[in-house]
Amino acid sequence: MTVMASQRIALAVVILNYRTPELVIGCLDSLAPEVAGQPIEAIVVDNASGDGSAERLEREIAARQWTWARVVGSQANGGFSAGNNLGIRSIDAEAYLLLNSDTLLRRGAVACLQRHLMRHPDVAIVAPRLEGPDGEPQVSSFRQATPFTEFLRAARTGPLDRLFSRHVTAKPIPADPEDAVWVSFAAVMIRRDAIERVGVLDEGYFMYFEDADFCWRARRAGWRVRYCPDARVVHLQGGSSRFNSLGAGRMRLPAYHYASRARYYAKVYGRSGLWLANALWAAGRCVSLAREAFDRRPTHVCERQGRDNWTNWRHPLRRPLAPAGRELGRGDPQAP
Repeated sequence: MTVMASQRIALAVVILNYRTPELVIGCLDSLAPEVAGQPIEAIVVDNASGDGSAERLEREIAARQWTWARVVGSQANGGFSAGNNLGIRSIDAEAYLLLNSDTLLRRGAVACLQRHLMRHPDVAIVAPRLEGPDGEPQVSSFRQATPFTEFLRAARTGPLDRLFSRHVTAKPIPADPEDAVWVSFAAVMIRRDAIERVGVLDEGYFMYFEDADFCWRARRAGWRVRYCPDARVVHLQGGSSRFNSLGAGRMRLPAYHYASRARYYAKVYGRSGLWLANALWAAGRCVSLAREAFDRRPTHVCERQGRDNWTNWRHPLRRPLAPAGRELGRGDPQAP
């Protein structure tokens, strides 16, 4: 990992912005009490918003005298991984806290995550409890996604999920700190030493699945991934991405989601693993179609999902193309 020459600090906070300056300001405002008097700096990476976001953020930072924060502009929108990597490479720190723009830190969250890394030198990644503004917890610690996971996702039946629970990625929200297979990168702290050994985030993902990929690589290298619910972060789901609203409306998901899915399964299980995942999804869809016809219930799958699962099936590891403008909503290229 190459960084700009500077004195190493304890923690660098990287916040990715794509046309969501109001959210970024709110995130920085929640961060301000956490950095007071501490060797912490914040890097706001503007992912080529092109709407004046960067200039507005620079003015707000100056007006509020947040001397610990600065804006770094990207020349092109390379997605979630590329934007975060730009922030990581721009500053030398012992650890990096990656935050979505639609997050708000509860008091003490940063110090709690730092203590967890300090007490567990074999931990590369530690994630806080994510919750809504009302304190309702969100699932942010997951099991490994396997090809059979795709069968369960398409079938969507409670008995099958309970029988094959180890293939269901979402799991009950832990009350205590525990090891995880992978965690959401909406808010996550990563040890510098792990980045040195594992590498930065894979820029082959434009958005989505990069968090599962990085955790997989870290664990393969012998590091642990931890979930620490004592640290709490509010996640305004949907604030920085329209993915959730598209999924809820069963509308067609962006092509880059399926390209990332293909890349992940091909990296972890090989190209044949991707093909198996797609075939199992189709088998699971036969189950849910039968249930929908029998119970007269609405579908749970998105428009053209069976077809779109085969995106990049021949060359799943090729470099991503920037999405067409119509695919990008407000804030899209920043949230996992």
